Amino acid sequence: MFNVQKQELTNEEKVIQLSQREADLLRLLLDVKNELLDRKTALLKLWGDDDPFAARSMDVYITRIRRYFREDASIEIINIRGKGYSLIEYS
Repeated sequence: MFNVQKQELTNEEKVIQLSQREADLLRLLLDVKNELLDRKTALLKLWGDDDPFAARSMDVYITRIRRYFREDASIEIINIRGKGYSLIEYS
């Protein structure tokens, strides 16, 4: 479960405190769950720029968020090359 106000991810075993940037990016992914989060849109909303340095930074944050969900087989963040990301929730 994701608590936006506290910037926390929780499961039965632990609580993970997210950074502001991680929480903002996860919220964008959840807003369009099972759909495409356009890479350029995310960069402009969160970094205010879509330059290569901001893009690489976003890739690092996506990697971190993926690690948080590593043990949850019902959630996957996929990369649609050249387009963006999609948080997929399986039933």
